[in-house]
Amino acid sequence: MTTILETKLEIKSWDEKPYRELEDGRKFTRADVVLAGSEDGVDVNATWEALMYYAADGSSTYVCLMHITGRLGDRSGSFVLQGSGTYDGQQARTESVLVAGSGTGELAGVTGTSESVSTHEDYPFMPLTLKYDVE
Repeated sequence: MTTILETKLEIKSWDEKPYRELEDGRKFTRADVVLAGSEDGVDVNATWEALMYYAADGSSTYVCLMHITGRLGDRSGSFVLQGSGTYDGQQARTESVLVAGSGTGELAGVTGTSESVSTHEDYPFMPLTLKYDVE
């Protein structure tokens, strides 16, 4: 049975650095983000890493990995989400899949997907909807 979990992860730190900047304002960056959540049956710590491309207008597209460790409901362990997303200047949208075989502890065998849609008004939180099954 699929569990649908809607939560918010608090952004504890966001370290983003450019590694290539082009003359017309486009750039490539790497972001290292630390998150934590403790509400509605969730008690987790997470890291989110992304490689991002910014267009000259400030919009971006990115690929990312998130490592989540902690408790979902009555199960503890960890897993990895692999995703991609966009930022249009107003809204960031990320869609991810749970990496097969990445679950540990009581979350071994976990499968699923996630989605995060956020605006500047959500800061310092990242809304997250996780749909998952545990074998």
